[in-house]
Amino acid sequence: MAISLCMIVKNEAATLGQALTSVKDVVSEIIVVDTGSTDDTVAIAQSHGAKVHSFPWVNDFATARNASLTHATGDWVLVIDADEVLQPEVATLLKSLDQGQPLGDIPAENVLAVNLLRLELGAPQAPYTLITRLFRRLPGIQFHRPYHETVDDSITALQAQETHWQVVTLTTVALHHTGYDPAVVVKQGKFDLAQRVMETYLADHPNDGYLLNKLAALYLESEKPDQAIDLLNRALANLDSLDALTRYEVLYHRALAQGDSHPDQPDLAATDYEAALAEDVPAILKLGAWINYGSLKKAQGDLLAAVALFEQAIAADPTLAIAHYNLGTAQRARGYLDEAIAAYRQAIALQPNYAEAHQNLGVALFKLGQLPEALNSFNRAINLYGTYDPATAQQLRQGVQQLGIPRDLLAGAQLL
Repeated sequence: MAISLCMIVKNEAATLGQALTSVKDVVSEIIVVDTGSTDDTVAIAQSHGAKVHSFPWVNDFATARNASLTHATGDWVLVIDADEVLQPEVATLLKSLDQGQPLGDIPAENVLAVNLLRLELGAPQAPYTLITRLFRRLPGIQFHRPYHETVDDSITALQAQETHWQVVTLTTVALHHTGYDPAVVVKQGKFDLAQRVMETYLADHPNDGYLLNKLAALYLESEKPDQAIDLLNRALANLDSLDALTRYEVLYHRALAQGDSHPDQPDLAATDYEAALAEDVPAILKLGAWINYGSLKKAQGDLLAAVALFEQAIAADPTLAIAHYNLGTAQRARGYLDEAIAAYRQAIALQPNYAEAHQNLGVALFKLGQLPEALNSFNRAINLYGTYDPATAQQLRQGVQQLGIPRDLLAGAQLL
C-alpha cells in the first residue's frame, strides 16, 4: 500500500517547504502540478523529491487537481495545499490506515475516504472546516466545481453503487491553514479570483447550493449582505438537496447576513441560528453560530440565553479565546463580576495579547474596587492597542484618567 501526495501550486515558495516537510513520513510519492510559478516553488518542490508537472491555468481548480491525479500511482491520494501543514498525530493515523489498520471500528478495506478537520489560523469565530482530503485512488473519484472544488460528489456516487464503502470523519485537528488570513487573501487577490470563477460557474449552474453558499460567504466578507441573502435564499429553495454541513453553513451565513442587513429585525437572524444549530454536524463546526447567536441574545437583554450559548461553544472547544471573552461580557452584564473575571482571565491565558479582554478585565476589577489590579489590566490593554490602534489606546488612557482613581495610583501605573 502507498499514499500519493497530490498538490497544485503557483508561487508558493514562502510556505511550500513547511507543507512538504509535514507529510514526508506519510507519503511514498509527491506529485506537484505547477500552474505557472515565477518564484522558487518548482525548485523547492524538487528539493523535497517531488515529481513536478506543468499545467496551464484555465481558471478551474478542479481541472488542475484532476490533472494531478493522473500522475499518482499510490493506493491512496492525500491532498494538501502549500499553505497547510499536516499535524503529526493525524499523520500517524493516516499512515496506520495505509498499513491496513482500522479507523475506530471501521475496517481499513471499507474506508473509501477520510474527512479531515482543518484549523483556519486567523479566523477567531469559526476557525474549523471539514474537508475530504484522503481518498482511494479510483477512476471514479474526481474533483468537481472550478472553485471550492471537492471530490464529495464522486464519493457519494461510489457509495450509492457499492454500499460497503464508508467515509470516516476525524475529529482531531489534522491541518493548520494560513490561506484565509485576511492579509494573505488581500495580498494574493483571492477575493477577486474567487468571485470571478464562482460567478461564471453559477451562470451555467444557477441551482448549485454548495457554490451559492460559498459565494454568499464571500459577499459577506466583502460587506454585501443583501447580495449574500439573495444567493442563500436560492440555495434554501432546494434545501432537501443539500447535505447537512452545507445546510448548516447556508443557514449560518444567512443569519449573519440578516443581522447585517436587518439589524432592526433580530428574529430573522435568530430563526436561522436556531435552524443551523439543529443540523446534525460535528459540534466543533457550530462555534460560529453559538458565538454570534449568543451575542445577539446579549444585545436583546436575554443574558441567561447568551451565557448558555457561550458555554456550549466552550464545551465544544475549550481553547477558543473569544468564547471565554464573550462569556465574560455576558456575566458582567448580569452583574456576576467574579464569573466575568474568571472568563476574561481564561481568554487571556489562551490569547495573552487579547487587548479587549485585558480592558474588560480592568473594568470588572475596577467595579470590585481592586484598583492596582485594574490599572495593571488597563495598562496592558493600552500597550496592546498602541501596537495597532493608537486612537483606541489614547481613548482608553483618557477614560481611565477620568474614573476618579487617586493620582498616585495612576502615576504608579504610568497612566498619567
